[in-house]
Amino acid sequence: MDVPPLPAAFRLRPDPGLRLLRGGRVLLGGSPYRLMRLTARAVPVVSAWLDGKPVGGGRAAGLLARRLVQAGMMHPGPPSEAPRPTVTFVVPVRDRSEDLARCLAGLSGGPDVIVVDDASTDPGAVAEVVRAAGATLVRRPVNGGPAAARNTGLARAAGDLVAFVDSDCLPESGWADALLPHFADPAVAAVAPRIVAAGSGKGFLAAYERARSALDMGPRESLVRPGAHVPYVPSAALVVRRAAVARGFDEGMRVGEDVDLVWRLAADGHHVRYAPTATVAHRHRTRPRQWLAQRVQYGSSAAPLAARHPGLLPATSMSGWSALAWGLVLARRPLAGALVTAGATGLLARKLAGWSDRPWTTAAKLAGGGTLTAGEQLGRAVTRTWWPLALPLAAAVPRLRIPLAAAALLPPLLEHRRSRPPLPVLPWTLVRLADDAAYGLGVWKGCVRERTTRPLRPRLWWRSADGVTPPSGRDRA
Repeated sequence: MDVPPLPAAFRLRPDPGLRLLRGGRVLLGGSPYRLMRLTARAVPVVSAWLDGKPVGGGRAAGLLARRLVQAGMMHPGPPSEAPRPTVTFVVPVRDRSEDLARCLAGLSGGPDVIVVDDASTDPGAVAEVVRAAGATLVRRPVNGGPAAARNTGLARAAGDLVAFVDSDCLPESGWADALLPHFADPAVAAVAPRIVAAGSGKGFLAAYERARSALDMGPRESLVRPGAHVPYVPSAALVVRRAAVARGFDEGMRVGEDVDLVWRLAADGHHVRYAPTATVAHRHRTRPRQWLAQRVQYGSSAAPLAARHPGLLPATSMSGWSALAWGLVLARRPLAGALVTAGATGLLARKLAGWSDRPWTTAAKLAGGGTLTAGEQLGRAVTRTWWPLALPLAAAVPRLRIPLAAAALLPPLLEHRRSRPPLPVLPWTLVRLADDAAYGLGVWKGCVRERTTRPLRPRLWWRSADGVTPPSGRDRA
């Protein structure tokens, strides 16, 4: 798909991680992190955008804006006066009539709301709720799962856009309106709001879910694709362009079907946006047994996703230099690990020569920060995916017990310090480790079922010393 220029009326917002070097002639940032050198004609254009000016007319300006958005360096701000497309709401449900009633109350009912009953055991209760809300009911005779139910609604939808909303969501009236202006960009195929926990709840799990739900992609807007700051979005609430998702969800997947859809859209050249300024509340599971079972189920989607999208779902992904440095630390060779990082810094400084006013300072920040981030990622992989291997390894090799324990404990402790959740550090750490362990169990179950080890393998790359993509002809605008 040839991606068109960004429309003239859009404005651009810099990503928080964007850095300007050489007086604005070089941009550093994006997802993945990269350098981009601007031509002399492009520098004042980008400067005007940073000052809040619209993209403006002209194909060259629109294509440059598109490149910056695709790189994750800037984010599009659609005009508020954009035409409003027609929307059909699709709500898949199986039983849970009380949840459905609360959900439909937020959608205001009407003929543009389609409820798909996925073979409920009590279809009468669901039908009564739908009738009272004034929505349209479609029954499936055989339970096919969320993907099949959404596809059934998609086939009946008449709107330009289709807004999928799960029955355990509590949407507020007009929640989708904040997302619709993004569709003024013809490249946008889907937009997702932020999913937040509904209600206050009690107990450690409720507090944990409010702070770190698996469905909450955080406060930072992003283009959604593998490798981006937000690599996927859940379909608990998701607005899509009907013409772009004609194939619908993969009905062979009972879980992870939303990730698969987003990644297929990205592979076809479409844009998927995450817009956290719009929020939808969701009734999270907070009972221990149900909560753990859900995490195992989430993890089981890794293997089928890896089969459908090879190379996009490794256990962890990082620079080989960072992995080597931490491997030496794990082997109790911290000085050697520090020397590897120093060498990586030197290689990066050479790459930055001519692109940065202070290449060594920039390289030190990037290489050091990249190494620290890689350490946190490795620690998470130990508790999330590799713990069935790490536990017997720690039991068999006493000298690895302290390094592995540190690798397991430091990530949740650092996350607690950064996010300041409404939960003391000890219960937070225990719940966080249980979350990762349950997900990892699901990953291994899925790998056994699919007969693959892809989600268990790391992905290392060596294209530069810290992960910054080296400048090339394609990185000049």
